[in-house]
Amino acid sequence: MSHPPLTLYLAAPRGFCAGVVRAIKIVEMALEKWGAPVYMRHEIVHNKYVVDGLRAKGAVFVETLAECPDDRPVIFSAHGVAKSVPAAAEAREMLFVDATCPLVSKVHIEAERHAENGLQMVMIGHKGHPETVGTMGQLPEGEVLLVETPEDVATLNVRDENKLAYITQTTLSIDDTALIVEALKERFPAIKAPHKEDICYATTNRQEAVKAMAPKSDAILVIGAPNSSNSKRLVEVAKAAGCGYSQLVQRATDIDWRALEGVKSIGLTAGASAPEVLVDEVIGAFQDRYDVTVETIETAEENVEFKVPRVLRTA
Repeated sequence: MSHPPLTLYLAAPRGFCAGVVRAIKIVEMALEKWGAPVYMRHEIVHNKYVVDGLRAKGAVFVETLAECPDDRPVIFSAHGVAKSVPAAAEAREMLFVDATCPLVSKVHIEAERHAENGLQMVMIGHKGHPETVGTMGQLPEGEVLLVETPEDVATLNVRDENKLAYITQTTLSIDDTALIVEALKERFPAIKAPHKEDICYATTNRQEAVKAMAPKSDAILVIGAPNSSNSKRLVEVAKAAGCGYSQLVQRATDIDWRALEGVKSIGLTAGASAPEVLVDEVIGAFQDRYDVTVETIETAEENVEFKVPRVLRTA
């Protein structure tokens, strides 16, 4: 039986970003250096496949520092943590390694610098996301106000509208964030912008690739986790860019084939914490059902690399 033809557009860049590569490497090197178990405060990156793989090697995932023993190493996730977390680990004389992405740390440092200059911070982000919790936790309660939508700007209660700066989560939709920034500047003309965009290169590049793919694709599949902010944004970006149907799948077994009936072209991408092996698995699932022609849509080239912490580089 012959398969119907299908064009599969493959987004480039897609999948792992430098911060995720570094975070996974940190866990693997820690297990090599100190043996198992190594404790992880929160999922190192938001991806079940990655987390399950590290768990099999001896990583133990917990949500709080209280669940960790004093005598085993603990690693903080790529999303970053509030200042109170390393402080608590130090108080317990624990061995800890911080796998916070350097581009998240950059936002943390920025927030502190603004605070030292007497500015109150407005953070654009998603309430409850670990990165937002970590960034807001760099400063005392009340020093960082959270906005999620342009509407939130109207109800902000600030200390002094001439002493404000804004920061953002690194994994937001570029277009949605621009609308919130516009609302902030309109209400608070003196508000200071980040020195350099807080939304990271990887988020930006993956969204641009989806925008390029969307007009040609009957449907777009994003491989990523339901708790992955950057992956969920890719689904939204695909819809906003005119793709009628967009779906977030963790892996090939999640694909809703009925929803894809009659499609001639599919766009495929992966969030920043999704490994390439899952992309290959999805391509394979399409090849089982269709006569697939794969076309790569490349909008940027990435060559960013981050070093692991020095404690892991020494014997």
